[in-house]
Amino acid sequence: MDKPHRYLVITELFLPTKGGTAVWFDEVYKRIGGKEIHIVTADVTGAEAYDAHHPNSIHRISLRRHWWLKPESLAMYGKLLGRSLRLALQNKFDAIHAGRVLPEGLVGWVVARLVRRPIVVYAHGEEITTWRQSGKFQAMVFTYKHADRVIANSDFTRDELLKLGVRANKISLISPGVDIDRFHPGLEVADLRVSIGLAENQKLILSVGRLSRRKGFDQVVKALPILLEQGIDVHYAIIGVGEDHDYLASLARDAGVSDRVHLLGHVIPDDLPRWYNAADVFAMPNREINGDNEGFGMVFLEASACGKPVLAGQAGGTGSAVLDGVTGLRVDGTSAEDVVKGLVGLLGSPELASQFGAHGCKRVFAEFAWEKVAEKTLSIA
Repeated sequence: MDKPHRYLVITELFLPTKGGTAVWFDEVYKRIGGKEIHIVTADVTGAEAYDAHHPNSIHRISLRRHWWLKPESLAMYGKLLGRSLRLALQNKFDAIHAGRVLPEGLVGWVVARLVRRPIVVYAHGEEITTWRQSGKFQAMVFTYKHADRVIANSDFTRDELLKLGVRANKISLISPGVDIDRFHPGLEVADLRVSIGLAENQKLILSVGRLSRRKGFDQVVKALPILLEQGIDVHYAIIGVGEDHDYLASLARDAGVSDRVHLLGHVIPDDLPRWYNAADVFAMPNREINGDNEGFGMVFLEASACGKPVLAGQAGGTGSAVLDGVTGLRVDGTSAEDVVKGLVGLLGSPELASQFGAHGCKRVFAEFAWEKVAEKTLSIA
């Protein structure tokens, strides 16, 4: 019988917190092991019910920031360090894994050095291009350079790590994955299309993600009138919440397409794969804004797993999620003209769209199932 793998995982982001990173760690570590995997994470609404039947050992702590502390996250560091060190002294872990470089990575490095275990830190990309405050930046660079192993989620993130001076032989490229039991073609979608007033012959563009400017959802809204002028009868549904909700609604009103833009907010988990199936094209023409980038884009893989062609921006790490001209198209997300051209190419050529969708689905099932990601993770530490 194989020896069980014993890891201490330190991550603020973990289910039921929403977001791709939280899903990533939940999916991987429950496949790696059982109660011998200890996860230190934030106490959030719904955590008690979620943890009750989780295969791993979950340790929840309050991780609120306090404005009157300098830095505001000082209490977070203290709480993460206290709980993590106690667990590391009580258990003989094989390694310590940190979900992000700060605060988790720096805390994990301290604990790892005290108990003489290797430290693995995840890099997501956007933190490297946006964190420019002197102290925070220096702490980030120190942690990445002194980690025993750094997991980069994309080629883009790996290149950014190299620019920081992280040695190439310390970087492992492991992208997040997809639950192929949930996300796959052939799901029933008629009721979803009816719920937003789609006729049988109308097209649907879908986006999923936080409603923030860098995602490029505004470019898709701006493209709708042009698509309609070109004879493409299309609606646009967006799943997600965020600061750009009112901006997108206003943009749709000004463009005269409010009846065709559907801001769905959160949807129940069982419906998310069905919405991907209901769409003709998945679009997230992301762009860089003030250094803020898309580090990878799990949503592209979810769409591909459902057999859908995808439209991505060229900024950030989307090239690891979307193979341009194979599983979809990557366009200049800053150019409304390029976004329109890409959408016309996918919506106006069902044969090409079907080909991209089929290639994407095959790639995801072969390379990005969570079981494959867990195997890669196990292979490094």
